[in-house]
Amino acid sequence: MIISRTPFRISFAGGGTDINDFYIKNGGAVTSTAIDKYVYVTINKKFDSGIRISYSKTENVDKVDDIKHPLVKEALRLTGITKGIEITSIADIPSQTGLGSSSAFTVGLLNVLYAYKGEFKSPKTLAEQACHIEINLCKEPIGKQDQYIAAYGGIQHIQFKEDENVFVNPVICDKKIRKELENGLMMFYTGTTRMASTILTEQKSNINQKIEILNKMKEQAESIKDSLKDGDLERFGNLLNEGWILKRQLTNKITNDEIDGYYKRAIESGAIGGKLLGAGGGGFLLFYCPLNKQDKVRTSLMNLKETTISLEPQGTKIIHIND
Repeated sequence: MIISRTPFRISFAGGGTDINDFYIKNGGAVTSTAIDKYVYVTINKKFDSGIRISYSKTENVDKVDDIKHPLVKEALRLTGITKGIEITSIADIPSQTGLGSSSAFTVGLLNVLYAYKGEFKSPKTLAEQACHIEINLCKEPIGKQDQYIAAYGGIQHIQFKEDENVFVNPVICDKKIRKELENGLMMFYTGTTRMASTILTEQKSNINQKIEILNKMKEQAESIKDSLKDGDLERFGNLLNEGWILKRQLTNKITNDEIDGYYKRAIESGAIGGKLLGAGGGGFLLFYCPLNKQDKVRTSLMNLKETTISLEPQGTKIIHIND
């Protein structure tokens, strides 16, 4: 049995500029971090030659072509594993909540499949192959940031070049600032999930009309990186707020009256800035708030479930091997 552990992520700025339709002409950039919430993928040799896959459903099939889960099917095809295995997955947080769970699963799945074959693949290769599976093979209307942060971990400034090259640059900041950032982040579950592909499909269709907004969001990814390097967390919070104002202009499916109400209450209670994580429409709200104001924010959002998070310095890793 082999188990991989792959972190989820929170994106601070630049989301949307990692979509091919935008970066292929303008270049894109995001600043994001891995967090201590994970998806675990297990692979075990099966007694017979069949394939068993257990996720929210269970599949028992004789060959790869019969698998219904598209990510698992394409990952098995890519890695050349065709029979006699059992794959299971479990996650700390539900899918479709804006934390990059689908891409984290794909990266973790590839990692554990290669480990099963006795092969090591670099974070770069795992991220590239996960992008290929999700975007090219499964035709998901998503960007590339989630696969890279899941593979690399840490706080990263990720650049997406017009020639399809991707550069992953660690955000170097003082240890004290990193801890202050970690302590100041507050995350609340809105109670609703959503299909990111629905929102992203509309967002992609509007890209040519939103170039100016997306360019500003790309610049914000650079500014947020600089604010962390400089230790200016008040500026970091203000940039989150400015980014949220820009993001909600991409499509009317990003937010709704209920989410806007939560956001307004948190800001009025002392949060400096925040955003809805992921494509929008539901999932988790993230805020940056000084410690002395956090109890007031909690009270203002007392009907939402708060989830405590820490920053995760590592990307996907194999945490268990038992021959």
